[in-house]
Amino acid sequence: MTSLQNQSSVRSLTLGQVRFTYVVDGAMAFPPAGFFPSVPPGEWTLDLLDEHGMVPMSAGGLLVDIGERRLLIDAGLGPMRGEAGGGTVNCGSLLDTLSGLGHHPSAVDVLALTHLHPDHVGWAGAFGRHAVAAAEWKASPEMAWLAAPSLLEDGDEVVPGVSAIVTPGHSPGHTSFLITAGAERLLCFGDAFHHPLQLNHLEWGSGPDWHGDSVPAARRRLIDEMLVPGTLAFAFHFGDQPFGRVSRAADGTIAWNPVPSTVLAGPPRLLA
Repeated sequence: MTSLQNQSSVRSLTLGQVRFTYVVDGAMAFPPAGFFPSVPPGEWTLDLLDEHGMVPMSAGGLLVDIGERRLLIDAGLGPMRGEAGGGTVNCGSLLDTLSGLGHHPSAVDVLALTHLHPDHVGWAGAFGRHAVAAAEWKASPEMAWLAAPSLLEDGDEVVPGVSAIVTPGHSPGHTSFLITAGAERLLCFGDAFHHPLQLNHLEWGSGPDWHGDSVPAARRRLIDEMLVPGTLAFAFHFGDQPFGRVSRAADGTIAWNPVPSTVLAGPPRLLA
């Protein structure tokens, strides 16, 4: 069973000939009022929070085995434990999780980055080839240690079957990745959404958003993609519901519907 209240297990899903695996780095949790300042307090029902009244948000990377290529999208937070960003974190297991799946970082052809916030680049230095949106790279001089990444524009192909959707808002060049798997697709939407509550309120931003006024348009474009028949989605931070579909009811309401996935291992780290 999956739940928004729990940290994510290491989960795998296969579509056609493409295998997706959430390579979990560790656990994070943030206070709802602090991380989601525009969400009315009454929206936070007990089934959305962990036992400490926090919003669970695992960190990690999405491993995509597609054709002859192996792509990793994002690289977790890296070794960190304790208080961070107003919340609590316990991360640092991504390479161990990857090893448990039978892979060394050298087996990854390219690390594609949705954006350059700390909880998505923690292990980036362990991988040899990187790809990131040109706008994101230009706005992040502190990431100069990331040697010569391939710079992406909206619509560019990272590897065959994987294209970039650049939608500034959460960050200057925040990028989602659309993966084609035969007749189906999967959209990895990064941090465009941190919680399913935001699917119905595009204006409900997140604390780290770079330009909140741009977020609703970015989200609208991604929802339109997710509503295309045969499209699934991947969420880094939706508790233990990383894989799902969105649906639209007759009244226009958008729902997140978790889909079954194979549990390969439990959460590698938990919060005290």
